[in-house]
Amino acid sequence: MTDVQTLIDRHEIDALRGEFTDAGTMLDLDRFAALFTEDGVWRIPEARIEFTGRADIRAGVERLQANWEYFVQNVHPGTIRIEGDTATGRSYVAELGRMRDGSSHRNHAIYHDRYRRTPDGWRFAERSYEVVYIETTPLVGDGRRPAEGARRE
Repeated sequence: MTDVQTLIDRHEIDALRGEFTDAGTMLDLDRFAALFTEDGVWRIPEARIEFTGRADIRAGVERLQANWEYFVQNVHPGTIRIEGDTATGRSYVAELGRMRDGSSHRNHAIYHDRYRRTPDGWRFAERSYEVVYIETTPLVGDGRRPAEGARRE
């Protein structure tokens, strides 16, 4: 039987992963960076991207987002393994968007995560993005970007 604290931890980690997707999609870049530990690392190895620390992550996601006309990310639950105040996990990702240069991007990927419990709750200690499928066929639909920091609650 799973103890209550493990259930709470799993719920909080799953909520953290949802906050990541929401903050990125809603362009809430300060919230996005705050989801990482102070020394957290966000990697996209295929693109040779690595940001370390909240300030670097915040600046990096701002540069990356500036390239997109629109971008949508959907995350699907994966695994969570808790070991005290640390945990590991995976999330499965589907993304699509169009770049400002007119090119399109659709992919499926896996986030490989390390989490750490902090006084502010669970945070990403490391998030590494592994692309497993990519397609660049032009998207014919019309996309809209949310206003920076928009809240649609």
